[in-house]
Amino acid sequence: MAQQAVTFIPEPGADPEAALYSDTATAGGVVWTTQIPTSPDGTMPDGIEAQSRQVLDNLRYALERAGSCLDHVMHMTIYFTDMTERAVFNELYREYFSAPRPVRCALGVNQLGIPGMKVELTATAAVTSAG
Repeated sequence: MAQQAVTFIPEPGADPEAALYSDTATAGGVVWTTQIPTSPDGTMPDGIEAQSRQVLDNLRYALERAGSCLDHVMHMTIYFTDMTERAVFNELYREYFSAPRPVRCALGVNQLGIPGMKVELTATAAVTSAG
């Protein structure tokens, strides 16, 4: 049985040798990714609405780079520093995902990796093209 190759896809503009992690990984027709709400210039917007939109945009772009798309997301875990802001995220989420929507888990956490970050997500999706 041939071993399936794993491909790590760094964040655009990142130095793969210096980075502590890859943005996305693929193997066996599956994509795994973790996204934070930073814009391509490295800044992070203020507020849950702007951060939610940015993290969902980042997810879309990461999946496209890996040969997938939002319609092929199977599972997401979303981390919030304030669970009362989940409703704001959910309103935007409905714009990005049509029914039937992915399997999903939401967790409240004390803090995330960057001060001021309110939301972070991980996703698993099926590869839809050669990428």
